[in-house]
Amino acid sequence: MDLSSLFSLNNKVALITGASKGIGLSIAEFFAAAGAKVVICSRNQDALDEEAGKLRGKGYEVIGIACNVGHIEELPNLVDQTIKLYGQLDILVNNAATNPVFGPVHDTTLEAYDKIMDVNVKSAFQLMCLCFPHLRKSSNSSVINISSIGGKSPEQNLGIYSVSKAALISLTQVFAKEWGDHKIRVNAICPGVIKTKFSEALWSNDKIMQSMMQRLAIKRVGDADEIGAAALFLASEASSYATGSVLTVDGGFTL
Repeated sequence: MDLSSLFSLNNKVALITGASKGIGLSIAEFFAAAGAKVVICSRNQDALDEEAGKLRGKGYEVIGIACNVGHIEELPNLVDQTIKLYGQLDILVNNAATNPVFGPVHDTTLEAYDKIMDVNVKSAFQLMCLCFPHLRKSSNSSVINISSIGGKSPEQNLGIYSVSKAALISLTQVFAKEWGDHKIRVNAICPGVIKTKFSEALWSNDKIMQSMMQRLAIKRVGDADEIGAAALFLASEASSYATGSVLTVDGGFTL
């Protein structure tokens, strides 16, 4: 059995949002190392150019295209530029997320609610729709939505963020069921607390971490590369019969 071909992404083109750092950047490196041509997206072109340059220095094919996914009108250009560059699209990772509030759910403003839902759910929906004509042409297309353990069970002080991630899980399964006939697989990953800047409010808080450690089966915070490896599995032929699945990578927190 040739396991290298099972996990290979040779001749594939991947688009990853929220990928100038953290989980998104780790996924980009895993995909590129597996042979994919990778387009990384975030709001800051300078940050994208810096990280893409580092990955190209390792021999990978990676390019950055700036896009604020919360601005829905910018999404068509992101897809169009990807197709203009490579002529195809085989893998989409909706990783971009936001959470501008931390506290009781009743203190969440409508402005914050709209921002969370626009970035975490609406942008993923619209990108999937925009990418559909290209994904359906691929011999093995895969969409991976990065949800959260909060999408499975609401996290304290992360109320609307948890709501958005639950919606993303449901969105994943709706698309998986409808797109099976088009041979497009759609899966979700639910990370636990991963040591990235995005989750710093959690892992840098001693009181929160003491509470979490009591529940964790694996007594540590996760690493972004552990999500990158899970994403590679879902993007490759290794997961060819998996669609609509929700892969939890949380050290056993939700057990």
